[in-house]
Amino acid sequence: MRILLALPFLGLLGVPFYNDTTPALWGFPFFYWYQLAWVPLTSLLIWIVYRHGVKKGDE
Repeated sequence: MRILLALPFLGLLGVPFYNDTTPALWGFPFFYWYQLAWVPLTSLLIWIVYRHGVKKGDE
């Protein structure tokens, strides 16, 4: 489960892959909204790993 915590790092590591202006979302270029989308996604992943640890007693 802890490998999930590497996803935001890997998702944001390859800047050339998301360094583009299209597709725009609500007027935001892709470069910005892609990075901003990782903020709640990362929080969700941290919560999932935490809950899994609590269930296993790893706290």
